[in-house]
Amino acid sequence: MAALTTAAPATEAPVPVKTARRPRPRYWRGAVLAIAGLYFVTPLVSSFVFTVHVPNQGLTFEAYTGILSADGFTESLFLSLSLAAATIALALLLVVPALVAVRLGPPRLRAVVEIVCMLPLVVPPIALVTGIATVLRWGPEHFSRTPLYQTFLAVQNESFPVVLVLAYTVLALPFVHRSLDAGLRAVDVPTLVEAARNCGASRLQVIVSVILPNLRSSLAGASFLTLALVLGEYTVASLLGFRPFAVWIVTVSGAEARMPVAVSLLSLLITWALLLILSRAGTGSSASATAIPAGPATAIPATVTPAADATSGTGTGPAPAAPTSVPGKE
Repeated sequence: MAALTTAAPATEAPVPVKTARRPRPRYWRGAVLAIAGLYFVTPLVSSFVFTVHVPNQGLTFEAYTGILSADGFTESLFLSLSLAAATIALALLLVVPALVAVRLGPPRLRAVVEIVCMLPLVVPPIALVTGIATVLRWGPEHFSRTPLYQTFLAVQNESFPVVLVLAYTVLALPFVHRSLDAGLRAVDVPTLVEAARNCGASRLQVIVSVILPNLRSSLAGASFLTLALVLGEYTVASLLGFRPFAVWIVTVSGAEARMPVAVSLLSLLITWALLLILSRAGTGSSASATAIPAGPATAIPATVTPAADATSGTGTGPAPAAPTSVPGKE
């Protein structure tokens, strides 16, 4: 019986092993971070020292303990937060459907919407508030005998000035547009909308249940930028005669020097805390969106190794079965 011959395995050439290079220390990164830290931290430390150190008296925290009891603090802060909430809602209500419609429509409309949303960066706030004040003075004189007269008075209500919401919405359009546009660039909007419409969803359901969940981080970023804008805006509110949080800080600074600085430091710390929370929330939502849900294990067929041919050592047939011993034969 002819003996089976198997081909000897070919000798592989040794693969050269590359030695890992030691990373070079880059001192310039630490130097840049140190300079940037000094640039931002030095004014904050100086402001804090100014609020707690009184000449000839030593350390005192009266500037911080007297904030809550200061006249007008609670009212102005609540007014600014209410204006911020209304501004965020109105800005998102305007920009989100517009950007979704632009993604589904002709591409040439994107440039038009972008230019319109970026105009507040070109027009100075002082010019905007001058035009608003002119309209508010001109309207009651010419519409005193019409129902619009009450409208002009209602938008200037001191308890909740709607005119500030409209002005802040215009000022926040560039930031909201940039944030949402960046989020929509990472989402295949036409495919999602077409799939949802094929499943029977209405247009409102498509935006609420399909588009908005994919824009969580972008919506949070736009809301945060709008909140920071409203809390720090002074020009429009001051010239229109209203007293939100930023105007209250400037008003109080005329009688008390340390308390406005203390309030500014606290508002800055709160803003940083919100930014950290926002970054955490955005990272968590993006990670959960990309994670693959765990499901039942799928059986993967084992790979069949080609059997070697009897004469050449190569072949594509199934592997031969193991030889069995026959009684009486060796």
